[in-house]
Amino acid sequence: MNDVTPICSAKGCRTTAAWVLAWNNPKLHTPDRRKTWLACDEHREHLSQFLDLRGFLKDVVPFADWRDPADPADPVPPENPAAPGGPAAS
Repeated sequence: MNDVTPICSAKGCRTTAAWVLAWNNPKLHTPDRRKTWLACDEHREHLSQFLDLRGFLKDVVPFADWRDPADPADPVPPENPAAPGGPAAS
């Protein structure tokens, strides 16, 4: 079992993540590829808007409900590429 605490991807935030923001940059990724950021309740809207303004946001899912789209039977912890130093949070 994975004992890693999911941390929000907002720059400088160390709060436990409650949300998964699934995204895809169509210039870099195949249509079915999903990258993920994590968000706490406070930063969910900010990070969602950041991705949505660029046309990257595909889905926002509660962390507890997230399943890897490649294998829905096998939950995989999302990436946390922005911790520390991800998108600036407001």
